[in-house]
Amino acid sequence: MSALANKFLPNPKTIAIVGCPFSGGQPKHGVDKGPIHLVEAGLITQLEELGWHVLFDGHHQFEEISTASDPPIGILKNPRLVSHVCECVANVAGEHVRNGHLPVTLGGDHSLAMGTISGTLNSYPDACVVWVDAHADINTIDTTTSGNIHGMPVSFLLGLGPRIPEFSWVKPLLKPERLVYIGLRDLDAGEKKILKDNNIRAFSMHHVDKYGIGRVVEMALDHVNPNRDLPIHLSFDVDALDPSVAPSTGTPVRGGLSFREGHYICEAIHETGLLVALDLMEVNPSLADAESVRQTVAVGCSLVRSALGESLL
Repeated sequence: MSALANKFLPNPKTIAIVGCPFSGGQPKHGVDKGPIHLVEAGLITQLEELGWHVLFDGHHQFEEISTASDPPIGILKNPRLVSHVCECVANVAGEHVRNGHLPVTLGGDHSLAMGTISGTLNSYPDACVVWVDAHADINTIDTTTSGNIHGMPVSFLLGLGPRIPEFSWVKPLLKPERLVYIGLRDLDAGEKKILKDNNIRAFSMHHVDKYGIGRVVEMALDHVNPNRDLPIHLSFDVDALDPSVAPSTGTPVRGGLSFREGHYICEAIHETGLLVALDLMEVNPSLADAESVRQTVAVGCSLVRSALGESLL
């Protein structure tokens, strides 16, 4: 393991793998298989070889939650299912944080971050969120055109838009100045307005092209964590990467992060010694040929290892 100390984790340093085979926040089948493939690819052993103590008690199954009585709210699809699952995830991930573990949540679709980040903020209300994604996932019930909640978790965490009773458990603990995006390249018009109106710092692929990934990560951290003393929750959607790097994902967008740029972000976050929670989301093994699936799963494992101390030298 990297000799870098983590400012928030007690010894022995412990990871808790939270497998979330869940696809209810979006319409494409298969993203619920992502965590299973990542674990079967040997991720737990890989992390143990980096020196971590790893807890894993199986994937969290949600079959007992019925969607039969889950009509849309407005155009929101599966609202009660998504809310209930995310609340369960918030409780599980939050308990790990309280116990001094670093939860590594494997999704599943990105609606789950509503739960994981809630779990982090319940223990670390001043934590900052680094959201790496092609998409801002900040639509509200007023701006979403699809009704797919995987495009909305950030708005719930910030308390934007109309309050929906079914999501009343989500406390708006995330402050706009504690959120930064890296890798954006596919935003809805309503999302662009939300980012501007709330003065949320976002680095698109244009900024990565202009400044280089090293400078972008430095500027991002300067904004949300200027003194490098606040806990960091890193939420990484694999569609931040270019589809040539990670093809097996639900909403691929050309012109994304390279293999090295994605890994550099993870390495740089690790080097801060401030990481307290990590999400890896939207690996979908059902959307590509076997070799593309293998490639995407391998990249997902590699990103997690980089965020947890694997280095090139």
